[in-house]
Amino acid sequence: MIKEFKNFVMRGNVLDLAVAVIIGGAFGKIIGSLVNDILMPLIGLMMGGVNFSALSITVGDAVVAYGAFIQAIVDFLVIAFVIFMIVKSASKTKKEEPAPAPAEPTTKDCPHCFTEISIKATRCPNCTSELK
Repeated sequence: MIKEFKNFVMRGNVLDLAVAVIIGGAFGKIIGSLVNDILMPLIGLMMGGVNFSALSITVGDAVVAYGAFIQAIVDFLVIAFVIFMIVKSASKTKKEEPAPAPAEPTTKDCPHCFTEISIKATRCPNCTSELK
């Protein structure tokens, strides 16, 4: 069972996925900082000094922090746009591989009985005719 688990973990797809998750987590922190520390203060400044993280309303005893929701939406939009640009640029650089050449035939038809035989055959095994 341990050997099967080791084979599963060492497959290329699992390792690629693990690396992608780790890089994605680090990328998420970078984008979060970009949005929270750079973009949102500038957007708030353009909107008359609004601090989005402080936006909230109180309904009874509950505090609805809709500013944090707005920041999460901006986070998502920035991350989605950056991933779109990465995928778009990666697809441009991806080289199309030429189609593989067709394989050489390994069989032929007997001209007398039309049975499929090896291309190296000198006599048909079905009708015993000599082949040229």
